[in-house]
Amino acid sequence: MNKKRNSVEFKISGRYAMFADPVTRVGGEKFSYQIPTYQALKGILESVYWKPTFIWYIDAVRVMKKIQTESKGIKPIKMSGGNDLSYYTYLRDVEYQVLAHFEWNEHRKELFDDRNEHKHHNIARRSIKKGGRRDIFFGTRECQGYVEPCVFGKEGECFYEKYGQLDFGVMFHGYDYPDETGKGELVVRLWRPKMIDGIIEFPMPKNCDSSMRRFIRKMTAKEFEKGRNFSFVDDDLSVADLLEEE
Repeated sequence: MNKKRNSVEFKISGRYAMFADPVTRVGGEKFSYQIPTYQALKGILESVYWKPTFIWYIDAVRVMKKIQTESKGIKPIKMSGGNDLSYYTYLRDVEYQVLAHFEWNEHRKELFDDRNEHKHHNIARRSIKKGGRRDIFFGTRECQGYVEPCVFGKEGECFYEKYGQLDFGVMFHGYDYPDETGKGELVVRLWRPKMIDGIIEFPMPKNCDSSMRRFIRKMTAKEFEKGRNFSFVDDDLSVADLLEEE
């Protein structure tokens, strides 16, 4: 597994996870995918540390524990008022190792002065050691997770270490947001994941099959204006100062 210069690697674990398959939501039920989606892992990493200056890319995930499910009776609140009864099927006792890296968001020209790779990489690694800047969830808020550093693929016992290849059919990969693509639209990506000896390698969004993309709706990117909704760190602060502030 090739690691980038600004790669980060970490372990996430929790009692339950819900990477919901959209097909099962039609009847009010929810059924989790067997493995985490690219978008869910990206969301977790953005909760650990994120700035609009860059985009996180998930390179791979390593499934550490046996894939198990558990169904629960849930009473979600209906839009019309009152409660309803549904059955949600969660993943139980989950643990994953994640490898990711970031690249500059070329569609954010106004944030060019914030492109300090060393600064952001060190803050991200420090945030992982602290367990993230914000709460971590596995798909839904009731599935809380925990983050800690690790060495991807080199430590920990993986249930699927010598299991061979597993196919999971067509799955949700992620969204193409306008602030990351420069296009005024929201598009969903699908793909066919394969797990080999417990490791799933994700294609870059730009490399996903165009025939498995679906237009959702028109959407505009949020605009940032210096002094109004964002500000830069003082130029005379050193990287050590920045890390100390974190």
